Amino acid sequence: MAESIERPVGYVQSLDRGLAVIRSFSAERPRLTLSEVARQTGLSRAAARRSLITLQTLGYVGSDDRHFYLTPRVLTLGYAYLSSLSFADVAQSHLTDLANDVHESCSASVLDGFDIVYVARAATKRIMTISLSVGTRLPAYATSMGRVLLAALPGDRLESYLDTATLAPLTERTIVDRARLRAEVERTRARGWCLVDQELEHGVRSIAVPVRDAAGRVVAAVNTSAHATRVPLATLQRTFLPKLRDCAAAIDAELRTVR
Repeated sequence: MAESIERPVGYVQSLDRGLAVIRSFSAERPRLTLSEVARQTGLSRAAARRSLITLQTLGYVGSDDRHFYLTPRVLTLGYAYLSSLSFADVAQSHLTDLANDVHESCSASVLDGFDIVYVARAATKRIMTISLSVGTRLPAYATSMGRVLLAALPGDRLESYLDTATLAPLTERTIVDRARLRAEVERTRARGWCLVDQELEHGVRSIAVPVRDAAGRVVAAVNTSAHATRVPLATLQRTFLPKLRDCAAAIDAELRTVR
């Protein structure tokens, strides 16, 4: 709960309570019962329940039989901060340097529900039929950044995604079998990067790695994309991947100095 301070006219207590509920979750407390939320926030069980039901209806909180947990949609609450202050600005600079080095387009995104949302981009050549820019949404299951972000989800959240996401074939290469997709995500988690070859659009292949915060949590993903006729898969892995990892590490390091 907020500290005991003089509250101005117009102060909305229900918003205060809802934000307190969100803040009650953490890396150490990713899943909480109603009683635990009430105890962490200092709210009554009835007030905590109303806030949880509202947040769940809006898609910011999920639940199983007893426990509640935050969903990736919570990331959108910090998007204005990320885009206006640190992450997008920091990422943009490093993505531009990488794009100038490899002469291919580079991007950063976060996970929001079933989609990734672009938060920074340095474009050199247009290789897709759609125009990609900050704010563009693409299906997570068919993108390299999406699979990197899915690989960072806790097991139950990943299973929830796999159970409910609509897996439509975007090309004949798109993985739409849930077991195969799960295996690809697990493979991504194990090796720390993901390569997607023409599953989102014909002729487009990309490679992505995670960006982590000071606690080691994945907060975003960055990728480099190229046309299949111009860049072989081996070049993506041998040449682009090390540079992409260096880019992610540089973003991570700089974020620690500005936050």
